[in-house]
Amino acid sequence: MLDQDSKTATSTSTVDAVVIGAGVAGLYQIHQLREQGLSVRGFDAASDVGGTWNWNRYPGARFDSECYIYQYLFSEDLYKDWSWSERFPGQPEIERWMHYVADRLDLRRSIQFNTTIQSAHFNEATERWLVTTDSGEVIDTGFLVTCCGMLSAPLSSLFPGQETFKGQIFHTARWPKEPVDLAGKRVGVIGNGATGIQVIQTIAEKVEHLSVFIRSPQYVLPMKNIKYGAAEVEGYKSRFKELAETLPHTFSGFEYDVEHTWAELTPQQRLDVLEEGWNNGSLKLWLASFAEVFTDEDVSAQISEFVREKMRARLKDPKLCELLIPTDFGFGTHRVPLETNYLEVYHRPNVEIVSVKDNAIESVTPEGIKTTDGTVHPLDIIILATGFDAGTGALTRIDIRGREGRSLKEDWSKDIRTTMGLQVHGYPNLFTTGAPLAPSAALCNMTTCLQQQTEWISACIKYLRNKNLKCIEPTQEAEEQWITHHEELANATLVAKTSSWYMGSNVEGKPRRLLSYIGGVGDYRNRCNEVAEKGYPGFDLH
Repeated sequence: MLDQDSKTATSTSTVDAVVIGAGVAGLYQIHQLREQGLSVRGFDAASDVGGTWNWNRYPGARFDSECYIYQYLFSEDLYKDWSWSERFPGQPEIERWMHYVADRLDLRRSIQFNTTIQSAHFNEATERWLVTTDSGEVIDTGFLVTCCGMLSAPLSSLFPGQETFKGQIFHTARWPKEPVDLAGKRVGVIGNGATGIQVIQTIAEKVEHLSVFIRSPQYVLPMKNIKYGAAEVEGYKSRFKELAETLPHTFSGFEYDVEHTWAELTPQQRLDVLEEGWNNGSLKLWLASFAEVFTDEDVSAQISEFVREKMRARLKDPKLCELLIPTDFGFGTHRVPLETNYLEVYHRPNVEIVSVKDNAIESVTPEGIKTTDGTVHPLDIIILATGFDAGTGALTRIDIRGREGRSLKEDWSKDIRTTMGLQVHGYPNLFTTGAPLAPSAALCNMTTCLQQQTEWISACIKYLRNKNLKCIEPTQEAEEQWITHHEELANATLVAKTSSWYMGSNVEGKPRRLLSYIGGVGDYRNRCNEVAEKGYPGFDLH
């Protein structure tokens, strides 16, 4: 047995499949492969299941998908035997739900926690993967499935001098399980994306002074978080079959879909649609008002101004409006956060905005944060809501090598390529979820897309085994066709013309490409299904 305390121990075990990650995708993937009778080992660097909901326990962390759609839909009993307390639950409740799933399906016995996968090398002689952990264990596996998460490689070492800071520094995605005492402290938050906004609106009233370091303002939508009683719970549970049938086929994997075309409505009708989306208190205005918000500059300008006007009405102060309302990109071309009284936080006397757009953060000093104008902002705690190396980072931080020793990190440093976000040419029997060029990289209700991807992977492995085949790998030609299709769709949108983490713009040197497939969740599913139904054309099987 491997000595868990030793980082030099070496042993080898042989299994049918290795699954990296024990979040939404990893748990379901392990379950499906075990149901086929495969020997499966799961690994996670965390101490328990949960994936993003284990790591992201920062103040205010919660769903921005409605609870009743952020669920597994393969089992009606599993769905109905869990009850949510509100429309958009917080991290502690979400983590309890993931523990419920792991216990219900008896998954922990297949997962090794507190273990980091350091390398995975394809052995061409055996046509199997050799996976090495940080303790030195080597696992010989036929299939390697990565369920590492699309937002799980945090950007945390960003500023010179961080190690000299006398106070505490936390990245939101590595928030400790032990409570962090913010009361009476001078706190700085760097970043105002979806995560930063949740933190800022939650802690403002608790801290002595809050400095928010903002580079790019964000469009925001108000969250209406309704508490659920027995009637509300019964209401959504009664919709299980409806949701199971519709969610996989909408544009975004949410329950709502675009129902209107801009040109076919009168100005008043358009306004009514926008008002209804705004008042829904969800992401509906973004994902299901008008598809033209992604493609038509005039429509984008009008919808963007609608949202700006809503924000102005709440902020009132012209200076705050200047600092907090975007004017240089369109609504919906960046990730749109949901918020609760976030804008009103800036009316508080203990909250200040430090604009770092033209006065960047130069360094972290022992006392606080220094900007290029020489000002040092004294702080006791620094919170980094600085985002992730999205889509690619979780895999490039593992030494993954395919045929002829080719390195995934090196390949993706030149050009981010996949086939449907499910496999990569040159890496046989490597399956990916939440990877680039699939909706799950960003533009999807995650459980909808991750269920679809893990089901496709499970069906593919079953097909190989039934046909007594050993390997599957996309051809270079098929991969090129997928990338061409992906680029045609992406380049027809305003998203591809905007700098954001969707385009990899937040990571210096990262190849520019829209990380997420933008053709729609339903369309993507149909294309994946068609490949499987036709016996995997465009893939080498043997």
